[in-house]
Amino acid sequence: MKKNIEELNESTEESVACRKSHHPESVKKNLTVRLNRIEGQIRGIKGMVEKDVYCDDIITQISATQSALNSVAKILLEGHLKGCVVDRLAEGDEEVLDELLVTVQKLMKK
Repeated sequence: MKKNIEELNESTEESVACRKSHHPESVKKNLTVRLNRIEGQIRGIKGMVEKDVYCDDIITQISATQSALNSVAKILLEGHLKGCVVDRLAEGDEEVLDELLVTVQKLMKK
């Protein structure tokens, strides 16, 4: 765990393409429903901008959308911790802790 953050970001981004997670169908359905709703919110915000809706109203909708995205991230993070991280630690792969730190830092930037 002595790598610096930039090295962790690079190594995480390189290895993401070859890994997969395995979410139960119920979780996938929940995430898909939430993401579809967020997609609709984004289209709504775009329409508000095109119609010159009052800025404060648009900002309120952006805030609601960010909150919805945070909820999706929390669900994914929980699954990641309880599944991927636990499994990799059980296999003796402690590098997953470095990756987890990078992930949490990315979430905290927001």
